[in-house]
Amino acid sequence: MSRIQSVFESLKQRGRKALIPFITAGDPNPNTTVPLMHAIAEMGADIIEVGVPFSDPMADGPTIQRSSERALKHGVTLHHVLDMVTEFRTKNSSTPIVLMGYGNPIEAMGWERFAKGCAHAGVDGVLTVDFPPEESHEAFSFLHRCDIDPIFLLAPTTSDARIEQVAKLARGYVYYVSLRGVTGAGNLDLAAIADKIPRIRQYINLPIGVGFGIRDVGTANAVSKLCDGVVIGSRIVQEIENSAEECVISNVSGLVKEFSLAIN
Repeated sequence: MSRIQSVFESLKQRGRKALIPFITAGDPNPNTTVPLMHAIAEMGADIIEVGVPFSDPMADGPTIQRSSERALKHGVTLHHVLDMVTEFRTKNSSTPIVLMGYGNPIEAMGWERFAKGCAHAGVDGVLTVDFPPEESHEAFSFLHRCDIDPIFLLAPTTSDARIEQVAKLARGYVYYVSLRGVTGAGNLDLAAIADKIPRIRQYINLPIGVGFGIRDVGTANAVSKLCDGVVIGSRIVQEIENSAEECVISNVSGLVKEFSLAIN
């Protein structure tokens, strides 16, 4: 059983929902990333999504775009991100780690080498924003061979036929984008989420995490009643951006604790 599957099954048995915070590797600086991962795991993160810095993050709003820019200024690459996960695993062998990013850095490394690197580092899942199911069969076959879960995005506009396609490839969980727009956008429609999630469950027998636009504990609590996990990205990255570097870990871990209490 994978770490991701184990976490969701354990939470389900306890009547709880997964808190899935997102941080960008190397933001605000490379030395902070691993201590921050440990801190948010201790404060209630059930799964951690680690963003791979990229120069053209098309699905991300200004907040996460700036986090990638800060990390890239420090020279953080995909190789460094894998090294960070390796270091994290020396002290934490239980919290699942999902790499979230775009295809270019992986293509440059090569999918086979990337998959083996993920397995060696202790990565549990990979979410590649710009790899639709039609183009991912060969690439993700390398992940399957290394027991890495390929995780897909679904959107409010995703058709039933596309959901059915994703169901054949996805593992771990699926990530439902709760609004039309980039990360950090507003106008979250809870009724629309409540309508879409049952349609997804008709085709996909995996946990469903919901993210994009969840910026406060009240919204997180409401969303958690509709799905299996809540993804918090831009709000956490905003906290990193607005904190003095010496306060990043304490401020972000405190915020994660608030979200954990809110959804459970």
